Amino acid sequence: MQELMFSLGRRRSLRDPIASTCEQLQFTPPQVHALLWLGLDGSLTMGELARRLGVTEKTVTGVMDRLEREGHIVRERGETDRRIVRCRLTDEGKQTFAKLDRSMHRAMGVVMGMLDPDDRQALFRVMEKVLSKLDSPTPDAASET
Repeated sequence: MQELMFSLGRRRSLRDPIASTCEQLQFTPPQVHALLWLGLDGSLTMGELARRLGVTEKTVTGVMDRLEREGHIVRERGETDRRIVRCRLTDEGKQTFAKLDRSMHRAMGVVMGMLDPDDRQALFRVMEKVLSKLDSPTPDAASET
């Protein structure tokens, strides 16, 4: 399995579409993920972004600082609770999101195009099963609570 993973990793066409997109558009992976989440879900709080990116709020602040400096996002304080900061894409950020989305779809299309329809369906089933297992509590975690 390890040899297969290394072999796949060496082939540029099969690399992670987000990594390829990061290189093309000169963003870091967390910046790309933040743009994708904001593009898909609209306005999110800094805490929501941190959870979705799997980083601390301090880290997401640095990510948002650069995206804001470059004009991709704006931050807005809550009207009733000024501690809450929401982020949303600017028009430029929406254009960048569209580029990211197209680039990732193109990259995934190349990979999926290598498979026949039955193999694609099998891959989707396996990936859905993996995601389901990742989203459910593990037996060990469930017994500890």
